[in-house]
Amino acid sequence: MLDKERAQIGQRAILVHMDVHDESHREDLAEFQQLVLSSGAQILVIATSSRQRPDPKYFIGSGKAKEIHQLVEQYDADLVLFNHALQASQERNLEKMIECRVLDRTGLILDIFAQRARTFEGKLQVELAQLKHLSTRLVRGWTHLERQKGGIGLRGPGETQLETDRRLLSIRIKQINKRLEKVRKQRQQGRQSRQKAEVATISVVGYTNAGKSSLFNRLTEDDVYVQDQLFATLDPTLRRLILSKDLTVIFADTVGFIRHLPHDLVEAFRSTLQETTEAQLLLHVIDAADDNRQANIHEVDSVLKQIHADQVPCIQVMNKIDLSGTSPRVDRGDDGQIKRIWLSAQTGAGLDLLKQALLERFRENMVAGELCLQPEQTRLRARLFEMGAVEQETIDERGCFHLAVRMRQRDLKAFDDAEYLFMQAVLC
Repeated sequence: MLDKERAQIGQRAILVHMDVHDESHREDLAEFQQLVLSSGAQILVIATSSRQRPDPKYFIGSGKAKEIHQLVEQYDADLVLFNHALQASQERNLEKMIECRVLDRTGLILDIFAQRARTFEGKLQVELAQLKHLSTRLVRGWTHLERQKGGIGLRGPGETQLETDRRLLSIRIKQINKRLEKVRKQRQQGRQSRQKAEVATISVVGYTNAGKSSLFNRLTEDDVYVQDQLFATLDPTLRRLILSKDLTVIFADTVGFIRHLPHDLVEAFRSTLQETTEAQLLLHVIDAADDNRQANIHEVDSVLKQIHADQVPCIQVMNKIDLSGTSPRVDRGDDGQIKRIWLSAQTGAGLDLLKQALLERFRENMVAGELCLQPEQTRLRARLFEMGAVEQETIDERGCFHLAVRMRQRDLKAFDDAEYLFMQAVLC
């Protein structure tokens, strides 16, 4: 049964959180509660415990498992949610002991993704991640048909139900991968077209609920779904933004990252995250008012490294300064490059600083200067105006045109040899 179907059966949940000294298993309880609320479940009670290391059979130990069984009966719970990634055997052992459905952190995140997917691609990606997760949780359900006996009317396929389930899952996974491969090719064609037109792509990344979509909407004047909940944005959105007459960029809003993001999700959403890998600039949106922002930054950097996007130039955007009491400002590194911008997507404070920073970065490939055109060079003048390269024009008493010009290197090379040599000598 898929996680989405599980969530529809029951919503009354008992939460289990264990403080583990092993950093690889340690999770944030407050973030887990946000995840549960985002899934639509009702929190009945939170059971906490502490161990040096997880119990190999029950993760939380048999004594604690019996205690949770009593809580399930006391509160008439439908579901027990663990703030940890459980092994398939641990999940089965807990369900047998507790006598209630058990879902781990990975399954909960998959369920939220299944609820939020809207596009065809997004739904395929979620289903792929769900099937990969489910394939590790298959058990022998139909033992009475395990090896169908021979004889007239009793000859079977000669495989167990477990083997049949695995084969059917494998077939479905292959079908989804083929469909996603077509989507990847379509996305690649779109990226190649933007590269040929030299339109830069800026990918907005960050921890979930950091305010990426709010910033995206402010900049592009779009209406991407915004909500104060984890994973409000799942499907990627690309929009064009005109920074100036001579500079247009593409903004890509992406899915938010989270601590210990399931590996299957990263793999399933690789085609979506490819927009991040091949972007010319990353805007890493950070919740400036979050006390755990350093840990969140580390988690985002970890995922970026996992998808090989850690070498893409990045500017940190410290969002929600209206909650932290900080003024808008720009921080530069020792090399003079912009490293960090403090702003508020909610109020709009500091957005002008971000736009100026983007202009500064992407105008590095621009050429600018003042051209003096003779009265007979009206064809060249008209072409420059048509391109939107003229910022200012004056005419002297001799009828000569003095043009303040700014354009891309690529546009300059599009002129014929005589015009190119003439303008190259002036523009810098």
